Amino acid sequence: MLTLIRNAAVYAPQFLGLRDVLFCEAKVLKIAPVIDLKHADLVTIIEANGRPLIPGLVDPLVHITGGGGEGGYHTRTPEMQLTDASLAGVTTLVAALGTDAISRSLNELVVKAKALTYEGLSVFCYTGSYEYPVKTLTGDITQDLVLLDNVIGVGEIAIADHRGSQLTAPELARVAAQSRVGGMLSGKGGIVFVHVGDGATGIQILHHIAQQSDIPLTQFYPTHMNRSQQLLEQGLEFARQGGVIDFTTSTNTQYLNEGEIAVVDAVHFAISQGINLSQISLSSDGNASLPVFNADGECIGIEMGKVSSLFEALVALINSGLPLEQVLPLVTSNAARVLKLKSKGGISETHDADFVLLTDNFNIDKVWSKGQLLVDEGNALKWGTFESQ
Repeated sequence: MLTLIRNAAVYAPQFLGLRDVLFCEAKVLKIAPVIDLKHADLVTIIEANGRPLIPGLVDPLVHITGGGGEGGYHTRTPEMQLTDASLAGVTTLVAALGTDAISRSLNELVVKAKALTYEGLSVFCYTGSYEYPVKTLTGDITQDLVLLDNVIGVGEIAIADHRGSQLTAPELARVAAQSRVGGMLSGKGGIVFVHVGDGATGIQILHHIAQQSDIPLTQFYPTHMNRSQQLLEQGLEFARQGGVIDFTTSTNTQYLNEGEIAVVDAVHFAISQGINLSQISLSSDGNASLPVFNADGECIGIEMGKVSSLFEALVALINSGLPLEQVLPLVTSNAARVLKLKSKGGISETHDADFVLLTDNFNIDKVWSKGQLLVDEGNALKWGTFESQ
């Protein structure tokens, strides 16, 4: 069945003006000011009435199999479900392991990604976890990228964090080299997605590798860069040198009280420092644990990241006075570009039919993923296989 969205204010993510969008399944057939069809009875017509149509959001870090465990067995967070993403307008996401690569395995991650893809999303994976040596499925980073269709990089390997493996610059450089070659051979991003903790060294190791080896700074994609003012400023310097940094949208009151910079404030600060927003993305860290540690490094509390925080951050940025066209790439095209997800993060005849139709006050009305309507009038039309409706 053909679907025609008529008279939408299309943000692709750049503003195209009022347009009609015609698509069939995952394929966008035509975008034009007016599309006249002779056999309208064969077409599902959606009247947008001038409301914004944006690309489906791209989330470069979600723990789809859950995470956590820093406070013991009972603190393992649950798996993500289909509607956790779809109701939040997220149609493309990249899955990762974190601290726990013992009770959460790469086998489980890849299979869960395929399950969510079957249910309607587009889900990719990083091989590895916080740990070094990097755990892989085939026994080799390069082979994982070349032989496994939904594995697109390495992550989220941890630096500047007491939960990481305290790896050295030569060790991380070898990881990056293997991922780089795997990306080249497979046509994938081959990015090393880096978890940056609150350790004093920050991202110094990434600059050291770029200066002392043939690995460019752009091979690394560091996240949680709004963790503190000091780390934020390091991140902006990383961006000035051509790298792309990622801010985390899931947070809690204690994190903010301890110095984490709210995403809205971090983006405004980046703008004030002359940083091009094409060098910044946002991720939800959905279903990750948000552990709180005391001065002795003991876990004294835990909360969970939410995929929905990505769309909430977009709305907060708009409410802070920034234009939709300026901030939309932060949650769509920027991550897609870095990760080489060429059919994601935009609206064009070369992109998949991943759309979010907004209401006039920036709530979610409808969500299409690969042309399938998952959400209508803000309610789920499709649920995950084992979700309670």
